[in-house]
Amino acid sequence: MQFKDYYQVLGVDKTATADEIKKAYRKLARKYHPDVSKVPDAEKQMKEVNEANEVLSDTEKRAAYDQVGKGYRPGQDFQPPPNWDAGFEFSGGGFSGDN
Repeated sequence: MQFKDYYQVLGVDKTATADEIKKAYRKLARKYHPDVSKVPDAEKQMKEVNEANEVLSDTEKRAAYDQVGKGYRPGQDFQPPPNWDAGFEFSGGGFSGDN
């Protein structure tokens, strides 16, 4: 499993406010929405943008993500600790790079 930097996916800093995350998400959603985008891999990009937004826009999920992701870089092998996501349901597969 590889670590995904959701902040990088949305193009925001780790200190981004909820409004900055929302604004970045909306901008990318317009760019990659499969119904309007001419980008060849728009559907895949949109899935990553949705996954990143789902985690970073939720205070509890973001806190868990930040805690688990400390010290990891995008693409680096990643093994979350047991039960790290207890109580959360990441519909996009959480930190998996193979969705």
